[in-house]
Amino acid sequence: MATPTPLPDTIQRNIGVDGFGGELLSMFLAAFLIGNIMLAMTGVAGPWAKRKITAAFTDRIAVNRVGPFGLLIIVADAVRLLSKELIVPEGADRPAFDLAPIVLAGSAMLAFAVIPMGNGIQLADPETGLVFVFAIASIASLGLLMGGYASNNKYSLMGGLRAVAQNIAYEIPLVVTAASVVLFTGSLQLSEIVAIQQNTTLANVAGIRIPAWFAFVNPFAFVLFVVANLAEVGRNPFDTPEAPTEIVGGYQTEYSSVYFVLFYLGEFLHIFLGGAIIATLFLGGPAGPFLPGFVWFVIKIWAVFLFTQWCRSAVPRVRIDQLIEIGWKGMLVLSFANLVLTAAILGVTGL
Repeated sequence: MATPTPLPDTIQRNIGVDGFGGELLSMFLAAFLIGNIMLAMTGVAGPWAKRKITAAFTDRIAVNRVGPFGLLIIVADAVRLLSKELIVPEGADRPAFDLAPIVLAGSAMLAFAVIPMGNGIQLADPETGLVFVFAIASIASLGLLMGGYASNNKYSLMGGLRAVAQNIAYEIPLVVTAASVVLFTGSLQLSEIVAIQQNTTLANVAGIRIPAWFAFVNPFAFVLFVVANLAEVGRNPFDTPEAPTEIVGGYQTEYSSVYFVLFYLGEFLHIFLGGAIIATLFLGGPAGPFLPGFVWFVIKIWAVFLFTQWCRSAVPRVRIDQLIEIGWKGMLVLSFANLVLTAAILGVTGL
């Protein structure tokens, strides 16, 4: 299967501008397009879809007064939040306070640059794409800690420390589980990981070809990765960094106006990024019958989003000590066991 042409190259070829200026313009246009697609999905997910899904799970009525199906609540919330006064706590570390929400949202946006979304919709395809995604996404922990520390609020500081402890405890199992996929593919290049899942067949049932998605090939690794991802994006039962019943709102307690919007935006961007990584590593990326690849990619990341919201509504939060214990004594051990078992099976079978 031929490697698709990256989106900037396609745009440059179509606009007919050569040289460095053409490359720069095409990269800007491609990044602008993908960035706005992700922001649009986040804008729908945060103010509207989250409320509708939670209401459906908890047998309540969600937003339904502003516009058809309540969709104009997206505009209403944007105007309401952006028009509020930005209040900065006395004694706050202003540079860190200002940068924290930008770091959180920016890390997710940057990580989308190497995700293959189908039909050549990919900004770049480096050979170390998987490492790049994890490295950039992990910067979010720094943003959460900065926000908690800079707020000059003990509840916020506690939330920031919880976020770092949680991310360290679950990011290692996340990376180790992803390494088991790399053992199958022999590559860190995300387009190659997707291509291998599309080119191989797990089985043929009644004439229907079942692709060798790694969720089918190694379901144990898939479950481990999904659980660790819940902790990374801070969804139940792992939402302790912002637990309202314990620490008010955690690292974002003192944030308002546009800064709160950026924190909220960053949270949902990371949920979609987690869904994009799961789709790429375990669900064949943009692969799927009949519909265009990009449509399938969007369906898969929205399915992961739906799962995270179900967990938020149905699964009780664990205590911080339980969370750390599950991460270090449970997930870490299981992820290494999965890696060793995968290596042993591949060595015996010679795959």
